[in-house]
Amino acid sequence: MGKAKALLTDLFVQEIIDIRRDFHRHPELSGEEYETSKKVQSYLQEAGIEFRSGFAKTGVLGIIKGAKRGGVVAVRADMDALPIQEQNNLPYKSKVSGKMHACGHDAHTAMLIGVGRLLQEMKEEIHGTVLLVFQPAEENAPIGGSKPMMEDGVFNDIAPDCIFGLHVWPDLPVGKIGVRAHEIMGASDRFKITIQGSGGHASMPHQTIDAVIVASQLINQLQTIVSRNVDPLDSAVITVGKITGGDRYNVIAEKVVLEGTIRTFKNEVKSLVKSRFYNIVEGTAKIHGANVEIDYFDGYPATMNTPKWADVVKKAADNALGNDATPEVNPSLGGEDFARFLEKYEGAFFWLGSKMEEGIQKPLHDSQFILNEDCIAVGMEVMTTTVLEALTNFAKVKEGAK
Repeated sequence: MGKAKALLTDLFVQEIIDIRRDFHRHPELSGEEYETSKKVQSYLQEAGIEFRSGFAKTGVLGIIKGAKRGGVVAVRADMDALPIQEQNNLPYKSKVSGKMHACGHDAHTAMLIGVGRLLQEMKEEIHGTVLLVFQPAEENAPIGGSKPMMEDGVFNDIAPDCIFGLHVWPDLPVGKIGVRAHEIMGASDRFKITIQGSGGHASMPHQTIDAVIVASQLINQLQTIVSRNVDPLDSAVITVGKITGGDRYNVIAEKVVLEGTIRTFKNEVKSLVKSRFYNIVEGTAKIHGANVEIDYFDGYPATMNTPKWADVVKKAADNALGNDATPEVNPSLGGEDFARFLEKYEGAFFWLGSKMEEGIQKPLHDSQFILNEDCIAVGMEVMTTTVLEALTNFAKVKEGAK
């Protein structure tokens, strides 16, 4: 297990950091990762790693076959950026107007290239096969990129026995890993509500059906779903994030559009919230005499770790970083496309501590988000050790079956 650390020389780590910075300078949005994909393929080719491409248009699958037979372990990184104008003054800041790697996917992609290079160096000692999954369109909820990759046959020839993924996490300091059994990220549904009333002069409200009034009542009523319908010991969030409506200060609005998201962990809670959502939206509109149209988008499911593979991550992290490397963490209701891989295959998703040591830490998806690049070496070591630990488990099972 110590060979990964031995191979992580300062020069090697700096090369991966430079790759990450190049991706950061040239961000590409979901479904547009063509140049990123070409670069990934080039790096794999330079390392002598077999690969296949074209899954979900820009997805890439690297294949490392160990010298000895064994299990198949997949590792995934997402490649896409966000439609955000970067506000940082960094030497490697985004060169593309209105686009930024504000969620750390540039680091995920670079680290997976590094993990691939490390494992390729060890292939003569590896029992089994490692799949490097470079996924597009993670930010493109509810469609995403994992499902299209699987529909395009990314695992048709070689299916993983388990799969791992990570995400940089600015709430945790560098050197700490967040991992837990069962739920770690939430289901992320979206909705759009179009309220159709009838407009008129602001001085004559009795001649109208005020869509703004309907919208305000609706927003208040939706919050009662969590406070009065969901068990307080369960988790759910309903957020109206965007309101569009009205034409002028003295004109009663004819139409208002509300857009938002619903986050849950348990399927039964999601079903309850969704049912109550429809009842309240339709009922509130009816009371006020308005018409309403609901567009509801079932997004990513909850990210549910397989306990035994979460334990493998914890063991690998503790071996690599020390026994206090995996503090107890609560799950997040943030959505994650990796969940769809975990619906099909066992595995685990974990958080890589990336908190800045100085200054104000901006959150993920912020225009001033900055990654503590010290986490990159840690991430590569933990992921490589996790893969080797998982392959060792499969080898032991196979040996015990003889």
